[in-house]
Amino acid sequence: MTTRVIQRKWHTTAEVAQMLNYGLSKTKMLIAQGDIRSVKDGRNRRVLPQWVDDYIARRAAESEAVYDQVS
Repeated sequence: MTTRVIQRKWHTTAEVAQMLNYGLSKTKMLIAQGDIRSVKDGRNRRVLPQWVDDYIARRAAESEAVYDQVS
């Protein structure tokens, strides 16, 4: 018998906040503003792992652009 590990497909807003080390209210604000993509599922919001990665990549690119302007 093969054991299969099921990986999470969706994250809650609270899980995203914890992953980013942000507060829950800041994470909700980022989602409301569209900075982090999400899907409404009933009364809750769900975020794909790729969407968290996309947000991080955008923030890193913005930071590099600012750093390059200063250098």
